[in-house]
Amino acid sequence: MADEFDLIVIGGGVNGAGIARDAALRGLKVALVEKKDLGAGTSGASSGMIHGGVRYLETDREVTKKSCEDSGYIQAIAPHLLFRIPFLYPLLSWSKRARLMHELAYVYFKAYDRFQPLKRGKPATKLTRDEALLLEPGLHPATIGGVTTDEWAINVFRLCALNALDAQAHGATILLRHEVEQFVRAPDGTVLGVRARDLTTGRTREIRARLTFNAAGPWAGRLAGMAGAQVKLRPGKGIHLVFDRRIVNYALLAESIDGRQVFIEPYGQQTWIGTTDDDYYGDPGEVQATHDEVEYLLQAIETVFPSVRRHRLVRAFAGVRPTLHRYGPFESDLSRDHAVFDHTAEGAPGLLSIGGGKLAAYRVMAQEATDVVCRKLSVTVPCRTHTSPLPGGEATPAPEAVAEDAGIDRYAAARMVHRHGNRARQIVERIKRNPRERRTLCACEPVTEAEARFCIETEWVHTLEDLRRRTNCGDGPCQGARCARQAAWLLAGYQGGDAALAEALLARFVTARWREQAP
Repeated sequence: MADEFDLIVIGGGVNGAGIARDAALRGLKVALVEKKDLGAGTSGASSGMIHGGVRYLETDREVTKKSCEDSGYIQAIAPHLLFRIPFLYPLLSWSKRARLMHELAYVYFKAYDRFQPLKRGKPATKLTRDEALLLEPGLHPATIGGVTTDEWAINVFRLCALNALDAQAHGATILLRHEVEQFVRAPDGTVLGVRARDLTTGRTREIRARLTFNAAGPWAGRLAGMAGAQVKLRPGKGIHLVFDRRIVNYALLAESIDGRQVFIEPYGQQTWIGTTDDDYYGDPGEVQATHDEVEYLLQAIETVFPSVRRHRLVRAFAGVRPTLHRYGPFESDLSRDHAVFDHTAEGAPGLLSIGGGKLAAYRVMAQEATDVVCRKLSVTVPCRTHTSPLPGGEATPAPEAVAEDAGIDRYAAARMVHRHGNRARQIVERIKRNPRERRTLCACEPVTEAEARFCIETEWVHTLEDLRRRTNCGDGPCQGARCARQAAWLLAGYQGGDAALAEALLARFVTARWREQAP
């Protein structure tokens, strides 16, 4: 007999998890179906920015405004996950229009300041050469000045997990590692649900619902096609480079050889460079950075930060954006707006899809999508995802207090609080019950055994890559060399396995790491 729901959401990225949460908060019975792990696709391959979209100020001010508004809401519901990233746009003397651009850039960013209060941003400032070099000594000597603006970044994997956790807390069923193989159809073509295969056991289950929502990101077109419907996307590939530590104080903007704008940013304990933007025609699940793309980004950053190649790159990750289709413009000029598709007119009533958008506007996208669902189901409960805290967002405990209560290093406590917010208190209680769990599992991040066990037990962790996404275990300078085997044994113990299973988990993790290190 099939499981019965009000809504099936296909896709466990930030949009799918956000829709599942919103719908569950409004009282709908929801199932979230994801073939891999939460945030394992496009969401986790983003730049991690909850920013206002300054680059869209000229072409799509509404996207900028929505992003800034949602940044403010996200800060309110998950304050522990966000951290400020100041940006510096350096101007170089070899440009004939450098001094004019210094003035024009300042005027441009001052226009952006209209939206900064929506996201608690700081106003733009114009810097002299000496001021710019004081803030960022590694700038190119040809710098004549700079302009600053202000943005926010977020822990994307935690954001996806917390949306799913809150959906579950309000009655949603979370089905990870379940791949949709076909839609269940009525004789008139109405989509009644899906048949999904459990990729762990191989069993197939039928899940029925009053509505099915396709939030599969760059896979959305392919999935809609299974129902004879269409979602027109123009998928765009983007890669990011990761250095093993922070090498800049400010995020720096640079121009690539073809005139595109790229950046280098301090991101947590690391430094990231991004991003490329190229049309992509392959399988989004097989996307991988290339050596040429790595060189393209390094070459661009070298123009403003000449010492970049002296620092240690540890990986290059890639993803595919589900950008709405438009024929003609360069990839980087495509709008980041989004659209909800109702496939009734295509002979697939009961199926909805979403395409386009960006991480910074995920919450408002989920709200608009869920509004459509509720209108179709005659549900009048309003959205409250902008005021209802995500799990752990109710309050942020002081790291000093957590460190003292748990008997752990203050830095370890700060990282734990960043990932879990008020839920860190539950990890502290574990340590009090079993002091052995305060031992450090991952020294780079750092991660305690208690935190790893907490995530394994409560957050759908099945692989070491899942654990990395939940805790950053294996994501530091050693890239797992010091912690992966310990973590593999810990995880294997939960799965009833022995040394063979632990080694299999470890081999899978090393393969995933190598895929991002090879380029």
